[in-house]
Amino acid sequence: MQATVFSHSPDATTVVTDAGRRLEVAAEVVAASGLRFVRPGQRVSITLRGDVVERLWITGIGEGETIT
Repeated sequence: MQATVFSHSPDATTVVTDAGRRLEVAAEVVAASGLRFVRPGQRVSITLRGDVVERLWITGIGEGETIT
């Protein structure tokens, strides 16, 4: 699923899905992404379990990721 970073700080990151859902992303999920920094307006991919963001990444960055 695609989303856009709405806000980011060391303690909290919020994304908005293409369907307009605003979701909080736990600091642990951002840290596990391997991304050093995300900025408002940046497009990201996310995996959800219910309303919880389990994974966040940028397509084309990371092991096994290709730019599509």
